[in-house]
Amino acid sequence: MTPAGLITIPSELSAAETMNRLIAEVRAKGMTVFARIDHAAGAMAAGLTLRPTELLIFGNPKGGTPPMQTAQTMGIDLPLKALVWQDEAGKTWLSYNDPAWLARRHGIDGSLESTICLMAGALQAITAKAVSAA
Repeated sequence: MTPAGLITIPSELSAAETMNRLIAEVRAKGMTVFARIDHAAGAMAAGLTLRPTELLIFGNPKGGTPPMQTAQTMGIDLPLKALVWQDEAGKTWLSYNDPAWLARRHGIDGSLESTICLMAGALQAITAKAVSAA
């Protein structure tokens, strides 16, 4: 079962290639990559195992600031995040939070609908390119 507000799409590529393409697409859209966190490497350092699982934190203050001006608690969910992970069958997936769900979570009304729609559209375009072998 998919958690509420989470969009998960399949990738045609390996986890590493999906993440590399995600980073390239984020940068191509003029966004900043703030961090790339390799959870599997962290697990390994602790003597544990974890299938490939990497988190990318990225964004653009021009897009993220207006929602935070309306509801500062939005700062817990921004910058944007995307998780690239591999399931037990070896299939790669890319997951991210739905911006409309985040807006509802923080009580942001329709006054920022265009900003939230732009954020959602950018995420959809970026992630579609990141998971496609074409």
